[in-house]
Amino acid sequence: MTATQDTAQLTSHRTTRRTSQLTSQFTARPALRRSAPGSAGATSPAVSTGSTRALLTCAVLTTPVFGIVSLTQAFTREGFDLLRHPLSMLSTGDLGWLQIGNFWITAVLTVAGAIGLRRVMRGTPGGTWAPRLLLVEGAGLAAAGAFSMDPGDGFPAGTPLGAPAGMSWHAMLHMASGSVAFTALIAACFVLGRHFARAGRARHAVASRLGGLALLLGNGWAMSGGRAGSITLCVGVLVAMAWVSVVAAAKRADLGRR
Repeated sequence: MTATQDTAQLTSHRTTRRTSQLTSQFTARPALRRSAPGSAGATSPAVSTGSTRALLTCAVLTTPVFGIVSLTQAFTREGFDLLRHPLSMLSTGDLGWLQIGNFWITAVLTVAGAIGLRRVMRGTPGGTWAPRLLLVEGAGLAAAGAFSMDPGDGFPAGTPLGAPAGMSWHAMLHMASGSVAFTALIAACFVLGRHFARAGRARHAVASRLGGLALLLGNGWAMSGGRAGSITLCVGVLVAMAWVSVVAAAKRADLGRR
């Protein structure tokens, strides 16, 4: 009887200890997941979703910000003619800081939007390269703001008509920066076309490719010296940018329905 009682007590002790260990592990794990507010380890799905929505909102705003600021100046600044002057020329003259700031603000919005698109497109076709290309576009826009064009062809008011005799180093860097930004935006539109095609969204795929094509043709016509090339470039840029904004708005709406 004594041996039996000892065995029973030993078994009971082991069972109690094991139960205590399991209970301790069960209560400890949630505690590990609940980091102190504001700590580096705190990860809240609500916060993550909220920040992603904010980043996508930046992408949505790129087109209205750039378009409204640019076109308002184009129709109000003395001597500017959209038939002859590219929007980049608005960065010259006493009010040139407005367009320089417009380039920089748009660049920041573009980079933030690219980060947001990377989050929501991760793991999908084009989910890596479309955001990367938009980051390149943002960098190109920032550089275009840092290096302004030369005055010419009657703008700013008082500048002699006709093209400048030569091109300054900062004007050349502006042209190079703009080319990088435009090329990246064109490529991003075509990558988005592949993204939507693989997702079975044919209309979105076509719209993406048309956006890239509009900028490709508009820029090509302007660079070839075609008549009213500044307008075709303006239209192409705004169409391509607008489509990226539409994509960001759609992704933001999808995120809100999850």
